[in-house]
This record gives sequence, structure tokens and C-alpha cells, in this order.
Amino acid sequence: KELTYMHSEGIAAGELKHGPLALVDSTMPIVMIIMNDRCALKSQNALEQIVARGGRPIIICPIGHKPAAGGIELPTIEVPQLVDCLQSVITVLPLQLLAYHLACLRGHDVDCPRN
Repeated sequence: KELTYMHSEGIAAGELKHGPLALVDSTMPIVMIIMNDRCALKSQNALEQIVARGGRPIIICPIGHKPAAGGIELPTIEVPQLVDCLQSVITVLPLQLLAYHLACLRGHDVDCPRN
């Protein structure tokens, strides 16, 4: 948010049905993190709901684990599978790079954000 000056929200997979799912369509940018962990089933269910509504999410997932939904191939960013305590560290890197590149494309000074 702060680097790109774009609204964004992080939503847990289990909370998707409580409102945000109504906003999903083919024009909404969605990035999902789906790991092989205790939340994998909820994340897969959320992915299927998003695809059923026309969403085309970008998936961050472990190497070799490409989730499928609706019979379509979704774009993925694969990261190494690590122990749980380190997984979030490696998983957030693609999101930080996405924010950096979006800010650059929008012409924002990434080394000196406002405020």
C-alpha cells in the first residue's frame, strides 16, 4: 500500500466468504498464497470460489505444487518449501518485489516514499 499508493488487503482464505468474494471478477487483481500446510484445504476452496466467479489469481506456491481450479492453468510463482517458522519469510519476497515493480511502473520514488 505505502509504496505503490494502491489500496490492497490481505484476507485469510476462511474469511473470503464474508463479503470480499462478492467483489471478485475478471478485472480484480488477486494474488494468493497457497502452501502445503494446515490451511491448504481452505486455500484451495477459496481458489475454486475465486475462479468460479471469473477471477484469475496469481498463485504463490511451493515448487512442484501448482494448484488447479476450474480446469484452467493459473499463473504461479514458485518458492521453496521450508519449515513453517521460515516459510513466511521466503513467501513474502515475491510480494515485496511486486510492490517494488508496481511502484516503479507508476513513477513513484521507491527510495523516498511520501510521509
